[in-house]
Amino acid sequence: MACMSEQLDITFQALADPTRRAILSMLLEDDMAVTDVAEPFEMSLTAISKHLGILSRAGLISQERRGRVKWCKLEPDALRDASIWMQSFGQFEAVNLDAFEKFLAAELSGGDAALPNED
Repeated sequence: MACMSEQLDITFQALADPTRRAILSMLLEDDMAVTDVAEPFEMSLTAISKHLGILSRAGLISQERRGRVKWCKLEPDALRDASIWMQSFGQFEAVNLDAFEKFLAAELSGGDAALPNED
């Protein structure tokens, strides 16, 4: 149980930062090169690389080198344990990636959004 608790801590810490949530939202569309991930942010490539490292350690993304370019890929299954843990409270449903994407989009646009209810 301690191992799962530790992994949940790592996952939620990774999700706590708005830049990292924005990166996850971008990766919902497709795999991206690190330089493309960094483009919309007003921070150094080194800072983006640190964010990507945190997401990677949490298992939320994977990174691989293709030629001279490093690519990032979303690993949505990494949210499964967090989703199961939230379900144990009976107030949360399983993470629906479409709903999660809409939530992230609303957050990034500055809108006041709550997680949509699935009927």
